[in-house]
Amino acid sequence: MATDLHELLRSLRVWAPEHTTLPPFTPETAPAEPLPLFTEWFAEAVQAGQPEPHTMSLATSDPDGNPDVRTVMLHGADRTGWSFATHVTSRKGRHLTTRPYAALGFYWPALGRQIRLRGPVTAAPSTESQADLHARSTGALAAALTGNQSAPLGSLAELATTSEAAWTEAQRTPAPRVPTWTLYHLPPDEVEFFQGDQQRRHVRLSYRRTDESWTRCLLWP
Repeated sequence: MATDLHELLRSLRVWAPEHTTLPPFTPETAPAEPLPLFTEWFAEAVQAGQPEPHTMSLATSDPDGNPDVRTVMLHGADRTGWSFATHVTSRKGRHLTTRPYAALGFYWPALGRQIRLRGPVTAAPSTESQADLHARSTGALAAALTGNQSAPLGSLAELATTSEAAWTEAQRTPAPRVPTWTLYHLPPDEVEFFQGDQQRRHVRLSYRRTDESWTRCLLWP
């Protein structure tokens, strides 16, 4: 029997109570800066059992301004910004070289929460990028050594052969230098925290950076 996409869509629920808890959010008590609130919400997502809460959507644009989006891993968040990494030669790396501005999106359905950020992106120094790479797992290191990210692939057999050699290298040399590996920091201009509500009275708190601090305002859902 052929799958009917529209029937499947109509059968689904958003924030089903057996899977989701919608906690209250009082924006009046939110901190003056977004980072402490992000850290608190991230910890609560982990505690709630949200699968892979450290994954996020990364949106970039090409030289013509056409958007692109993919899922990547958060490598950290501090005063330097929210951090992620990739090869500078990959599609997203090339985008960030020509248009160094991006957006990030987190979605944690276990709590009905989203966090959206956007801002300029800067590449970390090579020493910091290599330290980031060497702190990762053997599998992540092998993937970085495989290289050629976003380039056309001739066959899965070619991938298997190259990947096997990369795994061997990663196990033999735990701290190899991969010149194209780049750690990026996004210090946001804007951060929005979204808390879902069963009655669709979603709470949206927006932070905007000023010269010296942050301003906050509520947004209509």
